[in-house]
Amino acid sequence: MLTFTALGPFQAWTDGSPLDLGGQRQRAVLARLLVAGGRAVPVNTLIDELWPGNPPAQALSTIQGYVSRLRRALEPGRAPREEAEVLVSAPPGYALRAGTGQVDAWRFESLVKSDGPPAQVWADMETALGLWRGPALAEFADLSWAVTEASRLEELRLIAVERRADAGLALGRATSLVADLEAHAAEHPLREEAWRLLAVALYRMGRQGDALAALRRARAVWRDELGLDLTAGLKRLEADMLAQRLEEPSPAAPPATPPAASSEAPVAASGGVLRVLVADDQALVRAGVKAMIASDPGVRLAGEAANGEEAIAGVRATRPDVVLLDIQMPHLDGLAAARRILAGEDPPKVVMMTTFGSDENLYAALRAGVSGFLLKTAPPEQFLAAIRAAAAGDALIDPAMTTRLISAFAGRTDPSSPPALAGLSDARLDVLKLVARGLTNRQIGQTLSLPEEEVGTLVKSLLEHLGLFDRAQLVMTAYESGLVTPGEKAHFSSL
Repeated sequence: MLTFTALGPFQAWTDGSPLDLGGQRQRAVLARLLVAGGRAVPVNTLIDELWPGNPPAQALSTIQGYVSRLRRALEPGRAPREEAEVLVSAPPGYALRAGTGQVDAWRFESLVKSDGPPAQVWADMETALGLWRGPALAEFADLSWAVTEASRLEELRLIAVERRADAGLALGRATSLVADLEAHAAEHPLREEAWRLLAVALYRMGRQGDALAALRRARAVWRDELGLDLTAGLKRLEADMLAQRLEEPSPAAPPATPPAASSEAPVAASGGVLRVLVADDQALVRAGVKAMIASDPGVRLAGEAANGEEAIAGVRATRPDVVLLDIQMPHLDGLAAARRILAGEDPPKVVMMTTFGSDENLYAALRAGVSGFLLKTAPPEQFLAAIRAAAAGDALIDPAMTTRLISAFAGRTDPSSPPALAGLSDARLDVLKLVARGLTNRQIGQTLSLPEEEVGTLVKSLLEHLGLFDRAQLVMTAYESGLVTPGEKAHFSSL
């Protein structure tokens, strides 16, 4: 049987014997098709990603030669004019046709996403972690697509470690897990789940003092590294331990699994499914949003409300992850409701919806801290993207909204806006301009020819430099400072 391994040295095998895949760049063609997960990769994309910024004159014929030689290696018994079945032509490019069981990375991801009782989860995570033989795609570390995929797979590996431990705690194996969890928390001190699992494991062994000490270590690390206190979840765990309320603690839901092709996946408190409360005074709008939510297995309706007061009561009753809130409603408008919701303890994220509402209100809501703005005419995928962005601590603002806001407030200044744009590098200013235009990290990366993870790092550095909290505030800063003006075409120093 033909198999492929990417969780360690990249290789193809036939019945356990390695195949000769040729030189580094020829191997990279096959690896790139494997990363695509069976989807077609256009030839132009292969050329751009194999020779970033400097493709040879004969790049197309070179790719064709690589594919021809790889086909001979993968299907040595295929007749000269017989159509390939593994590395197939899929205009305008090529695709790898293989089953999940033939590719270790595909099988690994399937196992990490599996669900079931604790014994089944334990067995699946053991199998998944056993597939790793070293860093994924390490030999292609000079190519941005390989770095992005390796990072995604590494995040899945950490989730597998934590899901295995969570299942082990449910099976009464705390004693055998503590040493591994100590090492995991030490190696990844900013992961909330690492500290939660370690503290619970110590507590279940009867080591309450050590469990509380672990949470104190987490608090110290986070204050030093991030300037933050423990999360609400870890604070509740600490309080429950102090009150000795965890004699028979129920196992926590496993962390959410990121989607296959993105580094921007949210982690929800409810086992990976995001719970959304919809508030709008029009029943037809609520029905449309509910139908959209029902179409996505990663999102679930937590409740609905017809005015601002009902929305606030619904948040208290259902504790959703995200609230979709109409800005204009009777009894209490969306803006006032958003302020009250966001002023509560451990509030959900709020994404504002509007038909054509007042620009003054849109501006005020951004200042109030909402995590996104959408026109009600936006397509369903934009609503779902906004929900996920908000849950992940980011914000998605409809590009049409940013254009209107910039136009409405051009030339105005806000004395409280950060004056430190002069200290920003050209690269960060370019990113700030595109954030202000409503682009996602992936779209910014495509525009500036940067890896998506590098864009994420630049956005983070912008927030830190300007003392801001989210993307919405970056938009405000961009036009309040005059960096972005109405009708301006984007000019980027790095292009």
